[in-house]
Amino acid sequence: MDNEKNRKLSAREQRRFDVFEKTSEALVGRGYKRNDLNISIVKANLFVLLLAIPVTAIGVLLFAWKNPMALLRPTPKESLLFAVIFIVLIVAHELIHGLTWSVFAEHHFKDIDFGFMKEYLTPYCTCATPLTKRHYIWGALMPCIVLGIIPALLGILLGSGLLFWIGIVMTLSAGGDLMIVWKVLRYKKQEGSEEILIYDHPTQAGSVIFEK
Repeated sequence: MDNEKNRKLSAREQRRFDVFEKTSEALVGRGYKRNDLNISIVKANLFVLLLAIPVTAIGVLLFAWKNPMALLRPTPKESLLFAVIFIVLIVAHELIHGLTWSVFAEHHFKDIDFGFMKEYLTPYCTCATPLTKRHYIWGALMPCIVLGIIPALLGILLGSGLLFWIGIVMTLSAGGDLMIVWKVLRYKKQEGSEEILIYDHPTQAGSVIFEK
């Protein structure tokens, strides 16, 4: 976590971080209490590895039950197609974050920005507007739903091994998002707090909760 926190920021990231700190200070000045809920990229990757076992096992069992004669093993042509689609869907994953959050953000898509942690080969999307808990969670989960769960279910229903594996891989690709949402859901607001805002961290994986 310290390595991620202290990594060298690009000029664009630094400007984004400065806006984040200024907005955070303004919220604290209005009586909000700040609580950081960032996660480690390394731990998120380990979580994905652990998640892969039950998610894949359950998915394969459901596919085999619904399609006993279908083959899950992709052909060489399907493997090549999968590689191309995967690259496109990684970009789409971040765009879906941005499009969903932009619906609720104060200045809509102007509040959305994208970046890339080259040290971890990790693209990311961030929102410059503090959001309500519900809106933040919707934006965090939407790529998993649209690119992961729905394609996996369609693959099972249609007997498409390619579509099934796309859904499984994209569900696992959302492992970091699932960790962040889990931390947000587990967060216990302080006694007497009536309002909670969630501010996506602009340069680290995770979010910051403001409550009063």
